Amino acid sequence: MAISANLDKVLDKAYESSTLAELVDAPVSALAGVSEADAEALKKAFNIKTIGDLASNKYVRAATAIVEIAGIAK
Repeated sequence: MAISANLDKVLDKAYESSTLAELVDAPVSALAGVSEADAEALKKAFNIKTIGDLASNKYVRAATAIVEIAGIAK
């Protein structure tokens, strides 16, 4: 079953037509608002290179879990 979503507001224009599978391997700078400098800082600090790396990062996952468990939606 294929899942589709309109992610245009959260993606850089160049990645708007990408599939979800392609986005997993896309650089974090494919996310709207993440600059090349931000991407380099994430790489240097946490070895995060792709959207998949960011999503599976233990610190991001821990922070997400804390917010979810606390019931705080931002």
